[in-house]
Amino acid sequence: MRRIRNSKTTNVHIGVKNFGPVEKAEIDLRPLTVFVGESNSGKTYLSALIYALHHTFEGFPRFPWSISSIFYGLRHYYFGSHLSSPIGIKLKPEKNEEFLNTLEKLNNVKQPFKFSDLPQYMCSQLELGLKDSTVLKEELKRCFDLESISNLAKFTRNKSSRLSISLKVCDGKQNIWNFDMYCSGSKITVDGSANQDLVILSGSKKKLQETLGVEELMVYLDSTTFRGRAGNSYYLPAARSGIMQSHGVIASSLVERATRIGLERFPEITTFSGMIADFLKFIINYKDRKRTSNQIIKIAEKLEKDVLGGEIKISRPSPSAYPEFLYHPQKSNRDLRMNQSSSMVSELTPLVLFLRGIVKRGDTLIIEEPESHLHPGAQTQIAITLARLVRAGVRVIITTHSDWLLQQIGNLIREGELNKQEQDTSELPHWLSKEEVGAWWFHTDKPVQEIPYDRIEGIEPKDYEDVADGLYNNFVELERQFLKEEAVSEDE
Repeated sequence: MRRIRNSKTTNVHIGVKNFGPVEKAEIDLRPLTVFVGESNSGKTYLSALIYALHHTFEGFPRFPWSISSIFYGLRHYYFGSHLSSPIGIKLKPEKNEEFLNTLEKLNNVKQPFKFSDLPQYMCSQLELGLKDSTVLKEELKRCFDLESISNLAKFTRNKSSRLSISLKVCDGKQNIWNFDMYCSGSKITVDGSANQDLVILSGSKKKLQETLGVEELMVYLDSTTFRGRAGNSYYLPAARSGIMQSHGVIASSLVERATRIGLERFPEITTFSGMIADFLKFIINYKDRKRTSNQIIKIAEKLEKDVLGGEIKISRPSPSAYPEFLYHPQKSNRDLRMNQSSSMVSELTPLVLFLRGIVKRGDTLIIEEPESHLHPGAQTQIAITLARLVRAGVRVIITTHSDWLLQQIGNLIREGELNKQEQDTSELPHWLSKEEVGAWWFHTDKPVQEIPYDRIEGIEPKDYEDVADGLYNNFVELERQFLKEEAVSEDE
């Protein structure tokens, strides 16, 4: 049986220049990717770009096309508008030879079937899909709520206004496929390519007949192959606390404005960014479907118990009504609406909901400032939750300003180093390895830099150390002045 050779994860590299506030960044996505640094330095911009790229390419799969797209193209190439290839249809001699060569390579059980084994026409057509800017351009405009992506290049002080975005998907150090976009003013250029040695199919136990037509070949391949799915992506924006406290009012307002009368009453409608719009859609249409794994559901339950100290409940006055989210504190006989609960509850409720009914293994979860409105002790617990998600197979990307969260991530990496000698048998493991964590430091008007993990220092941004030194020096100076005043008083 032939199968697409698909590694569990691909290595994803994203580079940008002159992108919003970011002068330059080279990011490798890890199972846990952390963006930390000054405000207005581009952490949210780069997070939104990752979200847009993920949507554009349906994740970052090892194989960027479906089997159906390849063999539909083959069928159309060989037989034109005919939907099947019965024996009665004669191919031109050159195409017949090409088809037989392709079939022979598919039948060769000793050699894998590579991208370069496809007819040259098909290779060229498929690579054109990696040279099309349309989908990413529209997705960037949607996510950033812009009329033109050229506006993304206006924030940097770099003399060069040329914006560039690059995406590389690799297997180890081997490049599998890449995509590059450049924007200068209104001019957009795109380039992309696939590795000619990319293995599409490997291994076979069934000999294909030489008389097999393209249509029959497609049916066979669709029934015996699979595409390595890269999972979905979800974005929890920094505004989630306010949205949770007022999502019912927001939904009602949107419905009112969507009518013809509403559009006349509100001619200038404020629009959402794509991430907030998607987040609202999930909240307004939320159903506790239990689509995720038991392990991820247990992570949500642990978060409710250890951090929220209560349970998130869903109420619907009628099947067609918008859901109302309630907080039921432990040892209480009443439920509280979100606007009656603490900021911590409304902040973490979306995370609980997404883990209970939306996020699955293989998905990517992007969270802006997961520590917002949380006590330092709760911030360290959130770091443990993130590590548990990594262990459950979820790729996590966060932006943060929390030194507590970073210190806990450092401790979890230390636990991971110890677990190399001792196997973790806990129900919800939460250790991390240093290879699984990538921390990136954002600083205004400087290229983004990776923060290396240190066994002693952990993950410590330089500006955090500078702030700590400044506070300590200020304390020492004030203490010196107090002692000086006390000495003067004693002399008097």
